[in-house]
This record gives sequence, C-alpha cells and structure tokens, in this order.
Amino acid sequence: MSLNPLKHIDPLGTIVIPVMLYLSTGGAFLFGYAKPVPVQFGNLRNPKRQMAWVALAGPAANFVMALMWLVSLMMLHKMHIDEVFLVKMAQAGISTNLVIFAFNLFPIPPLDGGRILTSILPNKYAYRFAKIEPYGFFIVLAMVLLHWVDFWMKPMIWITSTALDLLVFPLNFFLH
Repeated sequence: MSLNPLKHIDPLGTIVIPVMLYLSTGGAFLFGYAKPVPVQFGNLRNPKRQMAWVALAGPAANFVMALMWLVSLMMLHKMHIDEVFLVKMAQAGISTNLVIFAFNLFPIPPLDGGRILTSILPNKYAYRFAKIEPYGFFIVLAMVLLHWVDFWMKPMIWITSTALDLLVFPLNFFLH
C-alpha cells in the first residue's frame, strides 16, 4: 500500500472512462475509479467474515470525512466566517463523501457493499453471488445510467445525513 497517488492510477478507470464520460455527457455525468487496495486474505483468521470489516473501512472513512466537514461547516458558522469559498468547500466535502459512502455500499461486487453482502450470505449463496464480480462494474454502470441506483443512493444519503446530524446535535446545541 502506498500514499503515492500515481501508484493508484488505473489507466482505464482513472483516465479513459472519466474522459470519455465527460466528453460524451458534456460533463453532466462523471465516474471513475482507482486500483483497489490489495488485501492479503491469508492474514485474516476468518476471511469470509472479516472481509466485511475490511470492506467497511472505505465507507467508514467517507463517513468520518463527512462528519469532519460538517463540524468544519458548523465552526465556520459559529465563528461568523461567511467566506463563500470555505462554506462551499465544506458543503462539497459533506456531499461528496455522502455520495461516495452510499455508492460504495451498493450491494454489487466489487463495490464494498457487494463484499459485505457476500460475507454475510450463507456459503452456498455467497459463492453464487460472488460469481457476478467480473460483471459487477458493467452491472453498476448500467444501473447508474438507467437511474436505478437512485433507489439506493437517495435513501442511503438521507439516512447517513440524518445520522450525521444526530451525531453533531450535542455540539450544535452547545455552539448556539
């Protein structure tokens, strides 16, 4: 694993697909991906069950980042800082992380939600479900283009946003 962003570039997912989508949709729809973080399954004591925890790490990071942006936005308001750039940056940080959180939890492999679902299904069904992974990208892309993923995204974003609001309620209460 490396923090060097160049090592995470997938030529197709980081360059070709986003450029093609940007050009073909006039910037209305943009999607891309990076190389996945390698996981050494041999280091897990119970790989099927513990894969859920590994898969939750990415969405958990997005949740924490959305929380940090929300607290930053609250602090800007508390300090009466109305700088448009800073406010919009915090709002973009919240919404971007909420979207990535919800999208990555979509239950189709190779997304994190698909890995979580695979880890909790009984072995027989998990094995069958995991077989769709080579086609998962195309399934997800089709569902995005057909707007079927909205039936997942909108409720997930609302639930997560509500959870964030509940988490910061005590802080917000004391700041006012």
